[in-house]
Amino acid sequence: MKKKEIIFVLLNDFADWEGAYISTCLNYGVKPPESPIIYAVKTLSLTKDPIASCGGFRILPDYDLNDLPADYAGLILIGGMRWFTPEAQQIVPLVEQAVRENKLVAGICNGSVFLGMNGFLNNVKHTSNGLDYLKQYGGEKYTGDSNYVNQQAVRDGNIVTANGTAPLDFFRAIL
Repeated sequence: MKKKEIIFVLLNDFADWEGAYISTCLNYGVKPPESPIIYAVKTLSLTKDPIASCGGFRILPDYDLNDLPADYAGLILIGGMRWFTPEAQQIVPLVEQAVRENKLVAGICNGSVFLGMNGFLNNVKHTSNGLDYLKQYGGEKYTGDSNYVNQQAVRDGNIVTANGTAPLDFFRAIL
């Protein structure tokens, strides 16, 4: 059986701890060794050049924006401060397509803010690093404050959001 790929979208200075729990569980199964392993974690960045986490881990992305296979199962946007940069806007079409195809789209910390600032959270229940923070950085495209839920992590359909202090809650909401 071919494993379904879950794509971790990483920008330079990504928050390495925010995806650690979910990536391990996806790669090893929910209850190893008796549960089947049906997912494979892959990474994507803007290019295939090495990137570094804010903790100093250097990785070589599996994919860039030009070679992502169409049959992936979901996107997980890992936080970091680069989500506020113009270069991050290159990710918008990828998220638009994933939403259109009803794939998992998950964002933690500033990955959730990125979803808000590009209008992806306006019609779904969601959370982030606080409503005031989300409104401040979300800008004019964020109009979903009536759907904001003050919880560590929120899932609405295939959209999962979490604040930066909630990697375990994020993990649980994705599963």
